[in-house]
Amino acid sequence: MSHSPVSHSILRAADLGERIATDRVVLDYEDRFLRRKMLTSVGGTEFLVDLPETLSLNHDDCFVIGDTLIAVEAAEEALIEVRGHDLVRLAWHIGNRHTPCQIMSDRLLIRQDKVMADMLAKLGAQVSEITAPFRPEGGAYGMGRTHGHDHSHVHVHVGHGHSHDHEDEGDEPL
Repeated sequence: MSHSPVSHSILRAADLGERIATDRVVLDYEDRFLRRKMLTSVGGTEFLVDLPETLSLNHDDCFVIGDTLIAVEAAEEALIEVRGHDLVRLAWHIGNRHTPCQIMSDRLLIRQDKVMADMLAKLGAQVSEITAPFRPEGGAYGMGRTHGHDHSHVHVHVGHGHSHDHEDEGDEPL
C-alpha cells in the first residue's frame, strides 16, 4: 500500500529565492483557503496538504514536500470587471462590504455577485462578466484574506483591544 506524499508547510512566493517549483496545482479563490485536503497536481502527483493552521494561499506560493515544490496557480473563475472614472470610490464601496477585490490601475475585479454588480452600476461603474484568475488583495494586519461581513458576530479589531458586538444593528444601506 503506497502513501501519498504530505505537505506540512508552504513557501511564500516572495521567499522562493532561487528555488523553482517542479509542478503546480490550479486552485480557485475558495480552494486556496485550506488547512487539510487531498490535491492532485497538473503533473498527476496526488498529495495531502496537512498544515498546522488554515492559510490563505496566493498565486505562486508553493507547497513543500521534502525538497519538492508544487506551485499554486490561481484558476480562472467567473468574475466581474469594474471600470469607471473614480475607481478609488468604487473600491471603497467594495471594501466597505468586505468583498475581496483585485485592484489594478485601470480596473477592479470581484467574484460574480449580482447584488454587488447592480450596486456598482448604480454608482456609475461599467461592469462586465469575465473569466480570469482571481488574485485579490490580502486582508489588513497580515491576515491574508478578507471575509464576508455578517452582523451576527463579534468583531475583534487588532490594535485597539476591544470588541464590537453588532447583533442589534440593522442591515447596512447600499
